[in-house]
Amino acid sequence: MAKTIIRFAIIGYGRIGKRHATVLQQLHHAKLVAVCDEVLSKDMDSIPLFISINALLASNLPFEVAIIATPNGLHEAQSVQLLEAGKHVVVEKPMALTKEGCENIIHKALSKGKFVFCVMQNRYAHPSIWLKKIITDGALGRIFTLQVNCFWNRDNRYYHPDSWHGTVLDGGVLFTQFAHFIDLIYWIFGDLANINARFRNNNHEYLPNTEDTGIVTFDLKTGGTGCLHYSTATFDKNFESSISILGEYGTVKLTGQYLDKVEYCHVQNVEKPDLLAAPSDPHVHHKMLLENVIAVLHGHKSITTNALEGLKVVEIIENIYKQKKVLTTFAP
Repeated sequence: MAKTIIRFAIIGYGRIGKRHATVLQQLHHAKLVAVCDEVLSKDMDSIPLFISINALLASNLPFEVAIIATPNGLHEAQSVQLLEAGKHVVVEKPMALTKEGCENIIHKALSKGKFVFCVMQNRYAHPSIWLKKIITDGALGRIFTLQVNCFWNRDNRYYHPDSWHGTVLDGGVLFTQFAHFIDLIYWIFGDLANINARFRNNNHEYLPNTEDTGIVTFDLKTGGTGCLHYSTATFDKNFESSISILGEYGTVKLTGQYLDKVEYCHVQNVEKPDLLAAPSDPHVHHKMLLENVIAVLHGHKSITTNALEGLKVVEIIENIYKQKKVLTTFAP
């Protein structure tokens, strides 16, 4: 039996919305039928454009899936509205800015019998898949400790006056920049406990709604300890993204902006993998994610990152940010 074409509408046509549009044009059994944004783009002449979700829904244009690629603080309300209208939802990270907001989305999806797909495309990177497998297989034995470093640059080129970044719609850099890394920690190692955090705003004092640097320590519920050290105060350009794991039977380090390289592997009875180089197509992981959406709706696969996992990442970030009530800056 021939597979049906899945029709998509993109809500929010910024950088990520345009990435989804590019990917949809490459996929079989997918068709982009509408774009919704407050500022209508001139490069979508063949696609119907709408200035609001209300206008899109009022048009009665048929589509099955809405991709939410708007500012973080809009994800909850827009997801709920589109689920209420009977659409499946693909929501960029974060799913919402609170655990309660994620629960609202899940309850609406259940009541309407619709799917919610959370965009955590770094799970498709070959080193991440390899690392999860050797951890799951027990090749490293007991995990003693892991260290995650994310030192990026976000300056006035990013936080310009017309941007939502750094406003109340942002939620903080853990939501906007580093949610993918927290997702990988959770996906590979499991849940966290005994979270402690310290924060500082080194050179973004003009942004009252976010820090630019943090140190987060935690225990893994499966055993071992960890530390996430992050910053968007790095001079001029991104510097490092890495995760180092010390286990009972070996040591591993992944590097690359999205942890897409195995820099070091010294593990008992495990050779350093000869993984494919990072793909030249920057859209490849979003492509794999949307292929999963289509396969799920055709009844062939399960969701790669489901709503409960999206909720868990938000809950972890929320628990980290609760530490701001205790200590808001590093000690002098």
